[in-house]
Amino acid sequence: MHDSPPRPSQRVARPSLVDAADSADAWPFGAAEWGGLAGAVRALRRLLMAALWTVGAACVQSVLLSLPGHGKKTFARLYWAVLCRLLGFRVRVIGAEAADTAGRPVVYVSNHTSWLDIPVLGGQVEACFVAKNEVGKWPVIRTIAWLGRTVYVSRRVGSTVRERDEISARLQAGDNLMLFPEGTTSDGSRVLPFRSSLFSVAEGGARPLLQPISVAYDQLSWLPAGRFIRPLFAWYGDMDLASHSWRVAQFCGARATVLLHPPIDPDHFPDRKVLARTVWQVVADGAALLRQNRPAEPIVAENLSQASVEVADYAS
Repeated sequence: MHDSPPRPSQRVARPSLVDAADSADAWPFGAAEWGGLAGAVRALRRLLMAALWTVGAACVQSVLLSLPGHGKKTFARLYWAVLCRLLGFRVRVIGAEAADTAGRPVVYVSNHTSWLDIPVLGGQVEACFVAKNEVGKWPVIRTIAWLGRTVYVSRRVGSTVRERDEISARLQAGDNLMLFPEGTTSDGSRVLPFRSSLFSVAEGGARPLLQPISVAYDQLSWLPAGRFIRPLFAWYGDMDLASHSWRVAQFCGARATVLLHPPIDPDHFPDRKVLARTVWQVVADGAALLRQNRPAEPIVAENLSQASVEVADYAS
């Protein structure tokens, strides 16, 4: 679920955005290519182009939403992909999207580091994001969420069944969904536990497949991003969206890697807790491999024990 950053009291003791930015030893060779006047000009150009693209896309999508057919889904994916490029991000994809051979919808389940996850993932898989109701009230963001045909949930006690039915209706109508079950963003150095209640989307008549996805921001200035660099991509704690966007738009040679794991059938699990734990393990193991800049391959759920042992052998 796309969510706002956690409260300051929930922040993890990791290097902050400012700490990382001020550490001379943290930057890879070539990082001086962004910052200063050149970086400001680059950010201004990118953000202006992104704004113009969003305005034009809103006009197109408003027409497509009123028409039958697949156009609104295809265009939403195109919107995210172009937006990601306009912001200066390259995306590497490992693995393949779940094939809809059985006629079942797909719920993509990913770790959540930043607002950047939205254009990165939205441009690679055809799915509607699941977000909390408050997102639909944020200026600018609500327009972008509307372009992506976002599904809103309240997460209030007592509303789980109703919202599960609403989501099930979207799945039965042919929409795939993108879920961030951490419920918030992290600092990019680990994957937070998944909330099992959010896996109620796997229940009901739609019977979707779940495809785990691991995302990591693994390059800056075309060089591997280490543990001091990763917090620069993350949006968490009390970080301001505007200032974070301005900083990110100055980056050169930034890359995100999306690792698509084989789909998982929820029918093979006894309850939501076991399902949530299994999906979390796949996503966390994959994200750990990507963070360490090691060769990564999609992880099959049946091979979790071996994958976990291999990941444990690597240094963070």
